[in-house]
Amino acid sequence: MKERVVLGLIEYVTVHGSKGKEAEVLARVDTGATSSSIDYALAGELQLGPVISSKIVRSASGIKKRPTIKVKITLKGTKLEEEFTLADRSHMTYRILLGQNILKKGNFLIDPLKKAETR
Repeated sequence: MKERVVLGLIEYVTVHGSKGKEAEVLARVDTGATSSSIDYALAGELQLGPVISSKIVRSASGIKKRPTIKVKITLKGTKLEEEFTLADRSHMTYRILLGQNILKKGNFLIDPLKKAETR
């Protein structure tokens, strides 16, 4: 069995955009979220898209229908491509939220005491 990579609650993620654009950002790991989310502005900066579908999302701010896009990321050396919902995360600390869809696909373990490694 492949050894599982341990993540903390906050991790650095490299988001791969179009035309070679990429950004390294801190992401919040949320085991309670079924899907991952990315900030509209970050998606725009990296020219991510197109919108492929929409999804009903329940959050602290209520129930909303959000557009979804495919996003390529690298997390702890693991390259993944998965659907992310687009949301206005400008008022939040982290521009990306990593949900269960990423955590399951990457076969990660979560340790709440682990700190994000500095770059």
